Amino acid sequence: MVTISFKADENRSIALDENIEIGECTYQVSDGIWVINHTFVEPEYGGQGIAKQLVDNIIWQAREANTKVSATCSYAINLFNKTDDYNDVLIDD
Repeated sequence: MVTISFKADENRSIALDENIEIGECTYQVSDGIWVINHTFVEPEYGGQGIAKQLVDNIIWQAREANTKVSATCSYAINLFNKTDDYNDVLIDD
């Protein structure tokens, strides 16, 4: 079973399968904004929605921290453009 956890000290969200890391979503902090810069899931786990769960975990944490989010990662950008669900935390362009 895949579990998602947040590593605040490492600026990332990770996906684990039986304690083996199989994916991550990372961000950097720039002027107080969390900028998602990388999302990766091992190919054999593709198509299971894990990448979205990783991004969603960071978004949830940003909401809890009352922090705005942006992205340079193409996966996150595409995800943000598909729905208004993230508009409350995205910075205004």
